[in-house]
Amino acid sequence: MRTGLRTIRLGLAATCAASVAMSVLATEVPPPVRVAPMPVVNPADPGEHLPSRGRSLFEQLFAVRRGESADVEVPFPFEQLLAHLDAQLQRDPASPLPPAKRVLIPLGRSLQRAAAAPDYFSHPRVLVAVDSQPVAGVPLLKDRLYIGYQEQSAILEIISYNEAAGRFEFQLLKDYRAGGKPRLVYANRTICYACHQNGSPIFSRALWDETNANPKVAAALMASGKRFYGIAADRGIDVPYAIDNASERANGFALTQRLWHEGCGGGTLEAQRCRAGLFAAAVRHALSGGQTWTADAAFEQSVARPLRAEARRRWPGGLAAGNPDIPNRNPLQAVRGWPAERAARLALSEVDARFDPLLPRPAGTLWRPDAPESLRQVVAGLAEFVAAPDRLQLESALARPAPLAAKRVTVPCRIDGKSASRWSFRCTLADGTGLAGTLSVQAGRPSGGRLARLTLPGGTALNSLDLALVGEATPGGATLRPQAGGLPARTAAGNAIAAIEIRRHAVGTDVDDQVDGEATLEIREDFSSVQQAIDRLAAGRDAASLFGPAPFPRQRLFAALFAELGTPVAPACCAAAEHLPPAQLEVAAVAPGQPPTASGLPLLRDFQPYCAACHQTAETVPPNFLQGSAAEVGARLRHCAQRLYVRLAMADVAPAQRQKTPMPPESMLPAFASDAQAWRASPVRAAMLAQVSEWLRAESGRPPQLETMLAAGYEALRPCLPPH
Repeated sequence: MRTGLRTIRLGLAATCAASVAMSVLATEVPPPVRVAPMPVVNPADPGEHLPSRGRSLFEQLFAVRRGESADVEVPFPFEQLLAHLDAQLQRDPASPLPPAKRVLIPLGRSLQRAAAAPDYFSHPRVLVAVDSQPVAGVPLLKDRLYIGYQEQSAILEIISYNEAAGRFEFQLLKDYRAGGKPRLVYANRTICYACHQNGSPIFSRALWDETNANPKVAAALMASGKRFYGIAADRGIDVPYAIDNASERANGFALTQRLWHEGCGGGTLEAQRCRAGLFAAAVRHALSGGQTWTADAAFEQSVARPLRAEARRRWPGGLAAGNPDIPNRNPLQAVRGWPAERAARLALSEVDARFDPLLPRPAGTLWRPDAPESLRQVVAGLAEFVAAPDRLQLESALARPAPLAAKRVTVPCRIDGKSASRWSFRCTLADGTGLAGTLSVQAGRPSGGRLARLTLPGGTALNSLDLALVGEATPGGATLRPQAGGLPARTAAGNAIAAIEIRRHAVGTDVDDQVDGEATLEIREDFSSVQQAIDRLAAGRDAASLFGPAPFPRQRLFAALFAELGTPVAPACCAAAEHLPPAQLEVAAVAPGQPPTASGLPLLRDFQPYCAACHQTAETVPPNFLQGSAAEVGARLRHCAQRLYVRLAMADVAPAQRQKTPMPPESMLPAFASDAQAWRASPVRAAMLAQVSEWLRAESGRPPQLETMLAAGYEALRPCLPPH
């Protein structure tokens, strides 16, 4: 009976399901097509090589006025450069680390990795990253300046931000040596973007085994007996960890700039008001120490709704940020003893394909307009453009006496007086208001204390605040000023918590008893001054310039805000950079896919369009085998034939089996209207490979074999460039 009933039920279920399915099919709308996110940075499109606006922070920092013009003058030796950088930055009194972080990388992955061969550990490359706030009067360098130095090449490789252009610039300071004449040039961005596919700094993931955080690397450095510019050879992971965090934050700048520039729309009044609202929210975020503010109706109307609508229209699949992380690599993992042969030492600089920064990297953070945290991401990103001196100046402006509204909130407390030297208090309200902490007691009166936690409706959540005594205390309580890092504690809405008054209702003789009491918070609603000043700017004559569809104008915005608040505006920094000669490349850059313009060997017609963007330059790394006369280029191509063959043939090898990455790099193939599969099958690659094979056959009398050529490693192959 049960079996029969189960059969009937199954039959009914199937009939119902079929009926529902027919009904759905009759009215079903096709599911929406999933749209892929748009990359914030396109590795195949690095942008103009020379900035059309602004100059790099490196130039601003080191420009020196000479009459009617200016020059970039960089301290030498390198220790002096490090000392000069540190002097421009705030030092954390609680940290033993210098403001500009530096690591030693003897066997790395930079273009200069073989410059010190075979004495890698006597002349390691230094990587410097600024992750500290500037002192007053200095540009915002935090997360915006990175320097690589290889003493043997006498070159500084520089990545520094250009605020006016809203991007990182890539530069080289050449001939940086004793007795040299250093000259600063902009780098070919096509070469830089092959590895820096995010358009910003890249750095290894943990455990940073290429650096002197690796005990084996540190031991080899110390065994060399050399000194390294005042940098300790034996170093823990704290410094590379700080550099890794800086590169992550720097990677977010491009997304922030894209959202500021385009997220609100074009140059309409509504778009300008949207950007003004974002600026106010970023200032609030910085003043409050990064608390999550619960947006009010005005922000929702003027910022959140139009930004989400515009973002859905422009980027229906969202925006995919770049990825600054390259795989961790231990160059000494398989090394049991230091090789005596030069060839074996040279081989140590070889970078296996799986660790090559040229490999395409998966996208980083995905920003979606409808995600719950999307607006917070935009605001937090913009808050990274608020420098510590900016915040101090804002605090100074807001501290002036003014007829501002003040809100008082009283919270019942339980106060524990078990100790004669300390009160512990815990205070709560049903709406989520709460505070807990301790007060130090001297001679029966509070003298200061510590607020462990403070919460308020609207997103305020503060921890570890200092409580400074205001006025005279009594045996029954005291008025205290909460501070965070010496600055006024602020709510998530940006308002100063001017004072907290803590009182005990009864003072008994038995200190073991808990007594009732109360805490009264005085909240000074001073952020309204900032909001009103920004509203006036948004309605003023310079609104189109300050809040237009352009890179975030950090310095001009804060100068205008301070003027509107009536606080003295600090002199403009780095004016000498305005008198520098025009930015320049050492030689004209060749665009990917650009056909050859010079007459010469017919074989160049194949090589130049695909190789010239990176190999027709003034630099010898990567090798500039396409630079020079037709005869010189022909000789260099033949000299480079072994390595050309390997790089071209690697497209035929499965990715997991490759010893080296193919050329051109896969991330650049879209610049040639191609991809990995199309390039592998292309007649052009076949023709180039056939030509190189013919050169090698003419040398050895037999066709080249990839496995044979790589038996001793890629670095054992003949170098691309003939010896001088």
